[in-house]
Amino acid sequence: MKRILVFLMAMSMTANGLWAQIDVHSHAITDFYMEFIRAHGAGMSEGFPIPSWNAEEHLAFMDKAGIRTSVLTMPAPQPWFGDGAESAAFCRKYNEACAALKAQHPGRFLFCASLPLPDVARAIEEAVYALDTLGADGVKLATNSYGQYLGDPDLEPMMEVLNERKAVIITHPHKPSAANDRLIADVPLASYEYLAETTRAILNMAAHDVLVRYPDLKVVVPHCGSFLPAALPRFKGLLPVMVNNGYMQPVDVDANVSRLYFDLAGAATDDVVRALLSITTADHLLYGSDYPYVSAQALMGAKASLQQRLPTLGLDPQAVLTDNARRLFGDSIPAREYGERMVRLAEIDIVPEKLEAYMEFAAEVGRVSMATEPGVIALFSMQDKADPCKIYILEVYADRQAYEAHIQTSHFRKYKDGTADMVRSLKLIDTIPLVMADFLKKAL
Repeated sequence: MKRILVFLMAMSMTANGLWAQIDVHSHAITDFYMEFIRAHGAGMSEGFPIPSWNAEEHLAFMDKAGIRTSVLTMPAPQPWFGDGAESAAFCRKYNEACAALKAQHPGRFLFCASLPLPDVARAIEEAVYALDTLGADGVKLATNSYGQYLGDPDLEPMMEVLNERKAVIITHPHKPSAANDRLIADVPLASYEYLAETTRAILNMAAHDVLVRYPDLKVVVPHCGSFLPAALPRFKGLLPVMVNNGYMQPVDVDANVSRLYFDLAGAATDDVVRALLSITTADHLLYGSDYPYVSAQALMGAKASLQQRLPTLGLDPQAVLTDNARRLFGDSIPAREYGERMVRLAEIDIVPEKLEAYMEFAAEVGRVSMATEPGVIALFSMQDKADPCKIYILEVYADRQAYEAHIQTSHFRKYKDGTADMVRSLKLIDTIPLVMADFLKKAL
């Protein structure tokens, strides 16, 4: 009964697409990005080394972690060193490279375009090209571009253009324009100042009522909302005082915040998530890894822990890990229906005197496949009560590609070769699954 319940739970999760998890916070660090940044002496400008990256290793991490789609953005620092034309040319090269990655790996990579800020005119030109021609899935904006913070009135023309296109905006902290270099050498930016920097930028957007005035923008705040859960009540409390004394204009803080989305990259502890839920709703939470700034092994452990803890926080893993991001990005992430999944039934007749040995092989391949292959959703074995030598295996794969990868693994080949003389007959039946997730949930 326990095995049946585990199988039904796996099927229920599969029916809802939980296997197809979406990572909204990852970075593409191309070789030419590193060369450009180092040529300008900015390799350590954020206080720590920029990690190496390549698409193949990123995809390998995604496969192991069960991530179907990752949203790529440019890391810090911003590629602007006083020459707007140079920065624009570089952003164009980077965005075209990301568009090529998206085309080469359909469904695996999305990208949010980088813009050559603080040059607003060139940033608008690049945003239009990236969104309208390259098919960018949004734009990435630094919290500040050399002192030009989100919410700055100079950015109004760009925000208007982005609002017209109902753009997703991925925000990311960069080194603040006035930072104590000695302090950040001792206390890394990422441990504290990045959180303060994000909070600073989002509060500045709220102070200028940006998200109310441009209601079709969809802004993603990184790192579990940074310090916003603590800062927003204080900001709202001070606002009437500032307005009454003529220092600020009235703004609807709650309306601005209601338009924000929040990724859970970083230390998404239970207390942090609960604090975040004090300023937002469950449907605005998204999964983010921050790959490759954290090792793949550590990210997989953190993701597994988060997935396990979400229900204890009253949150649906399916929504946080998949559905919220799919709604946010819309058609950029097509829903994967049952028809794309590969489900079949294997009927196997075993030589009686070799049944025990066969069962050992079958148990091993099932255990290893489920533990190491995200694309193998279920290998559910059953034995005929009247004839124990008849074995039935319900096989569920994410898609045909996952099945093809499965039969090339060393553990499957070991099973196939080791049981060749144990099988009297084998019949494979391809099926169209009719059982729906709601039924499975009811069964559980």
